[in-house]
Amino acid sequence: MPILPDVLAPGLDIVFCGTGAGAWSARVGAYYANPGNKFWPTLHAIGLTPRRLAPGEFPQVLQFGLGLTDVAKEHVGQDTAIDLALVEAGALREKIERYAPRFLAFTSKRAASLFLDLPTGVIPYGEQETPIGATRVHVLTSPSGQAGPHWSIEPWRALAQAVAGESGQAAGLAPQCGDKTPAGTGG
Repeated sequence: MPILPDVLAPGLDIVFCGTGAGAWSARVGAYYANPGNKFWPTLHAIGLTPRRLAPGEFPQVLQFGLGLTDVAKEHVGQDTAIDLALVEAGALREKIERYAPRFLAFTSKRAASLFLDLPTGVIPYGEQETPIGATRVHVLTSPSGQAGPHWSIEPWRALAQAVAGESGQAAGLAPQCGDKTPAGTGG
C-alpha cells in the first residue's frame, strides 16, 4: 500500500519524484512535510506556484501543471535506510510513459540513482542525457533539511527556466491560477 498517493495527470509540465516518504511526511500524510524541508518554499521561489503551498495542500499542485510521486511508494524513513526491495523503477517508468509529463525531476541524487541504477557520484545535477520517451529527466539537489550542506537552488531554477522556455513564459513566472491548458498546445 503506497504511503502517499501519486498526484499525476496526463500532460503535466513537471512530475517531481522523491525516494519515498520521510517519517514526518508519512505521519502527517503529505509530501515534503517536515518543517525543515525546502520543497514548498522553493517551488514558490522559482515561480512554479503563485504562493507557498502548505504540505497538506499537495493535491493542488495539479492546477499548476505539477505532479508528485516517489520511486519507492512503500518506503518510510531516510533515503540511506531504504529497503531496495521497495524500489519500483519499472512502475515509475510505466507511469511516466503513460502520463507523459514534459519533465521528470528527481528531488535527490539518491532517487535518481535508484531509478537509473547508477551510483550517485556519476549523476550530475540538471538535465540528464537520456529522456523517457519525450519526457526530459532532471536531477535536483535534495530539499531535505538533512541535505543542507549540499543544497543549491540553482538546479531548481534551471528546471523552472527550461519549463518556462518551452512554454513561452518568462522565466520565474508561475502559471496563472486555474490555467490548466497544457503548455505548447496553443489553446
